[in-house]
This record gives sequence, C-alpha cells and structure tokens, in this order.
Amino acid sequence: MINFKTIIRIIGILLLLETAMFLCCSGISYHYGEGDLIDFWTSGAITAGVGLLFVLLGRGGERQLTRRDGYVLVSFAWVAFSLFGMLPFYIGGYIPDITNAFFETMSGFTSTGATILNNIESLPHGILFWRSMTQWIGGLGIILFTIAVLPIFGVSGLQVFAAEATGPTHDKIHPRIGITAKWIWSIYAGITSLLVILLMLGGMDWFDSVCHAFATTGTGGFSTKQASIAYYNSPYIEYVISLFMFISGINFTLLLLFINRKYKKFINNAELKWYFLSVVTFTSIIAVVLYYTSSMGAEESFRRSIFQVISLQTSTGFATDDYMKWTPILWGLLTTLMLIGACAGSTTGGLKCIRMVILARVSRNEFKHIIHPNAVLPVRIDKQIISPSIVSTVLAFCFIYIVIIVIGMLLMMAMGIGAEESLGCVISSIGNMGPGLGQCGPAYSWNVLPDMAKWLLAFLMLLGRLELFTILLLFNPEFWKRN
Repeated sequence: MINFKTIIRIIGILLLLETAMFLCCSGISYHYGEGDLIDFWTSGAITAGVGLLFVLLGRGGERQLTRRDGYVLVSFAWVAFSLFGMLPFYIGGYIPDITNAFFETMSGFTSTGATILNNIESLPHGILFWRSMTQWIGGLGIILFTIAVLPIFGVSGLQVFAAEATGPTHDKIHPRIGITAKWIWSIYAGITSLLVILLMLGGMDWFDSVCHAFATTGTGGFSTKQASIAYYNSPYIEYVISLFMFISGINFTLLLLFINRKYKKFINNAELKWYFLSVVTFTSIIAVVLYYTSSMGAEESFRRSIFQVISLQTSTGFATDDYMKWTPILWGLLTTLMLIGACAGSTTGGLKCIRMVILARVSRNEFKHIIHPNAVLPVRIDKQIISPSIVSTVLAFCFIYIVIIVIGMLLMMAMGIGAEESLGCVISSIGNMGPGLGQCGPAYSWNVLPDMAKWLLAFLMLLGRLELFTILLLFNPEFWKRN
C-alpha cells in the first residue's frame, strides 16, 4: 500500500523549502529595486499555503518509506516543484502562457536548459536568479537535497535516494545516506563557490558569475545572456567553464575519493577513463575538421571544439558558436555525444558512460564466447564482477531509451515538425541537453514549437532526469496493487 499521507507531508515540506527559495530571490529583486519583488512574495505565499496544507493533511502517516513510496514521491515532487516554480514567471507576466512557463521551469529543474525565451536580457534580476537557481537545485536533485532533512522528521531517505539517483548503481560513501547527501552537497557547493570566484576574476560581475556558476555545476546551461557564453567573447571564461563543466560531469562520489587523496582509485576508474577519452577523441576530431573547414585558427578551433564537446557531453548546453553552421558531419558527432552523456552519479544526462563501458564489455565477451563457446566470461569493471541483473537492467534501459527516442521523434513529426528538429529536440530533452538541431539549435529558442510538442518534451525531460524507470513504473498497473 502506498503511504500517501507520508508522501503528501514530504511534498509539503519541499514546497516550504521552495518558498524559502522564492524569498531568497526576492532579496535579489529588492537589491536591484525591480518590480518582480511582489511576484516572488505572491508566489511564496501561494506555495507556502499549499505546503502547510499538505503538511497538515499528511499528519499520522507512516514513518518509514518503502521503495514504491520512493518512486511515487520523487515523481510527484518533481512535478509539484515545477508547477509552483513557474508561478513567478506566470504571475509576473514574464512568461504569460502556462505551457511556456511550465516548460521553462521543468527545463530548469531537470537541468535541461532548453528555453522558449527570445529576449533573456529584458528579464529582471530576480527572475534571472530564480531561473538559474532551478538548475542548481535540480542538478543533484530536489530529493537528494532533502535527504539530509528527512531524518529530522523520522523518515528514511534510502528509498528516495534509490529512486532519484542516476546511473545503474548507487554508490554510498557512508552507511548513513543522510551523511552521504551532505558530503555530496558540500562538494557541489564548494565547486560552485570556486567557479564564482574564477568567473569574477575573468571580468564577469558578481550576479552573472553566480548565475553561470549555478548553470555550470548544475549542468543546466541557462545563461543570463541570449547569446550564452559567446556574449563575453573571452577565451579565459570559456576555458574556465569548460574545466568546471568537465568536473561536474564526474561521479561526485569519485570526486570525494580524489579529495580524500585516494588518487589511484580515482585515476583507475573505468567510467572516468571512458569519459576522459571520449572528450579527448571527439575534441581532437572536431578541432581538426574545424581548422580545415572554417576560418578559425588552431587555438580557436581547439577552444570552440573542447567547449562544445564538454558542453554537450555533460548535457550543460552552453554555446560559444552556432554549431549548425559547422560542416554537417560535426552535427552527427555532437548528436552522438548527446546520447552518450557523462558519468553516473553526476548532474548530467544522457545514457551515461558507465552504461557504455558495460555494453562494450558485454560486446567484447560475446566475440570471445563465439570463439570459446564453453568459457565463463563475467563482465568485470574496476576488478569487480557486474551482476547479471545489472547487465540486464542496462540492456533494458538502453533499449527503452532508443525506443522512446523513436516514438518521440515520430510524434513530433506527426505535429508537423521537421525530421531534423524532431530528432534534435527529442534527444536533447530525454538527455537533458538543452540545444537541439536545425531551428531548435543553439542560436534559437524552442518557442516556435507547438504547445503539444512542448508538453511532450517537458515529459521527456522528466523521464530522462529520473532515469526512465522511476516514471514508467507509475504506468504499470501492478505497481499500484496492494501487495
């Protein structure tokens, strides 16, 4: 039986936390003396009222969450956060359409970064700050953020972590999941703070530095400028953001090993090697092609290629150039990067490098098995045997991922959208990337899409952010049965 009272109560607590975030943004509005101050107060009052009501309705619920409760909580919480998170956009009239307001907010909380806005600089500072904050909060997950808070209310966070965490395995670096969450968020906040300082040293003002640091560590890609990072025309800023996007694409539990000076275990990690080598390989190929097919010099070709490769592989979506103006072969390479993604246990989207490693090992074993039919060939990663159940889960995940892309693309084309745009938007949404292809590329907003397409893509964003199964399970009738 689903513990709906407990779930409602926790969502109520989450909405109260969202209210606190609104008040934080209202402080920015007050500092700049802009009219969105009232919009945040109004949004905060509505959200706080509903949150308190949910907390009261949830009194008397079970203190322990089951695995099923975790899946329901994560799914409902993400939708609730987005529904109430769109209020400042909608109430203030900055995005007067509900579809667009929800799309923009879901894009932020899922750290996708696709936008329907065509004049970002016209927005007040408080709204821009909220837009950036949605990515930072959504990066490691609203639920992961609250795992450290849930034990105060006598609720176990383990099942929530299992439902929200990305990747085929969920590493626990401490027996208590709340301590794990605190350590991860400490690293997350530390990386963000360091990036703010470095961006300010590069000439950004404090506001833009904070907003871009939120977007980088959350791998969301929302910028305060319509031209994204290209606006600053600064090699220093591009290199700094490239480095921090790469760091944000690494498994955060692996980063903790590095901080604890366990360098050998860090360097020998199979997924990190795949991630690093894929960045090096794609950057080298694209840089060479750009050098010979464009007017760019060697340094600029390298800088543009490494920035765009890391931006898309980590699903950040920042842009320093319109890659749709590059030679078409590079579109295919960049689309491949969108599919691969970075490391599990990071803020990124896509299939994740660990799944690529597992698939590569399974494929290699199949060739060996053909030559040696009686050989027992377990899948090993980092000297550990990967269980058959995890291998089958990875195979199922990749199959469903591709099927959803095909179905999504066909649905988009049925709405009258071109094949190039349909493919780009679907891969970008389910992979939480941001820019797509064609008229939905890095130089354009997604406002040209019909409303039905935006709702479909918002659903795909949520589906991809919660690793497919968390959402798809809710459509299985057996999931809701009593036992």
